[in-house]
Amino acid sequence: MHTAWKHIRRSPYQALTAVFIMTLTFFVATVLVVLAYGTSTVLRYYETRPQVIAYLKADVTPSDVSSLQVKLESDSRVEGVKYVSKEQALDIYKQATSSNPLLAEFVSPKIFPASLEFSVRDLAFAQEVISQLGEEATIEEVAFTANLGDSKNLNQVVERLSSVANYVRIGGAVVLGFLLASSFLVLLIIIGMRISSRREEIEILQLIGATSGFIRSPFILEGMFYVVVGSVVGWLLTLLLTLYVSPSLISFFQGVPFLPQDLFSLLELFGVVLAGEFLLAIILGALGSLIAIKRYLKI
Repeated sequence: MHTAWKHIRRSPYQALTAVFIMTLTFFVATVLVVLAYGTSTVLRYYETRPQVIAYLKADVTPSDVSSLQVKLESDSRVEGVKYVSKEQALDIYKQATSSNPLLAEFVSPKIFPASLEFSVRDLAFAQEVISQLGEEATIEEVAFTANLGDSKNLNQVVERLSSVANYVRIGGAVVLGFLLASSFLVLLIIIGMRISSRREEIEILQLIGATSGFIRSPFILEGMFYVVVGSVVGWLLTLLLTLYVSPSLISFFQGVPFLPQDLFSLLELFGVVLAGEFLLAIILGALGSLIAIKRYLKI
C-alpha cells in the first residue's frame, strides 16, 4: 500500500482525474438508484392506495352482506375488506364536515348506504374487480376514493406510472453503462501509463527476483483506490443533495412516499446503496487494474 500511495503522490493530476471520473460515475449511479427507488415506491403507492367502495342496495339482507364480504376476503386480488354501516357512514360524514356542523345537523343515517370498502393489491386488477362487483345483485354502485379518475381510466393510470418507472430504469441503465465503460477505459489508460513510466523499475525488480504478486499489487491497489474513493465521494454528494432537497420533495409529492421521510430510514436506504457500490467499486478497480497489467506488463 505504501508503494501504491507513492505512485499516486508522484502523479497527482492523473490521480485527481481518475477520482473525478469515478466520482461522477458513482454520483450519477447513486442518483439513478434513488430515482428508481422513488418511482417504484410511488408506483406501489398508487397500486394499493385506491379504496374501492361497493355501495350496497337498501334492501340487502345481513346474510347477503356477510356472504359478499366472505367472497371478497377470499379473493387474492383484494385486501382489507371492511363493512361500513349506515351509522358509521354518517359518522364519517360528520367528521368530514366538522368545520360546518350545520351540514350534518338534519342528516339521517337512512340517506347513507351501507358499503364494503377494500383495496386492490395491484391497480391492474381494479378494472376486473369493479366489473365483477357491478354484476353482484346486492351492489348498487362501485366507486373510488383516490383521485385517479373513473374506472375507465384505471388502465391508463397503470400504464403511465409503469412507463415512467420503466423509462427511469432503462434510461438509467443505459447512462450508467456508458459511464461505467468510460470510467473503466480511464482506469485502464491511467494504470497503463503508470506501468509504462516505471518499466525500467519493474525490470530491475524482476532481475533481483521480485515475485509477480509483489510487482502487480501496487498497481491493483492504486486502481482500487481510485474507484473506491470515487464511489464514496459520489455517494456522499448524493446523500447531501438528497438531504437538501428532501423538504422540497416532500412538499411537492404532498404525502406520496417518494423517499423515506424519517432520517433513520433514509440513511438505511443509502447504507444499502453504499454497500452495493463499494462492492462494485472493488470489483471494477481490481478488474480494471488486472486487465491493464495483463495488457501493458509482461511478467
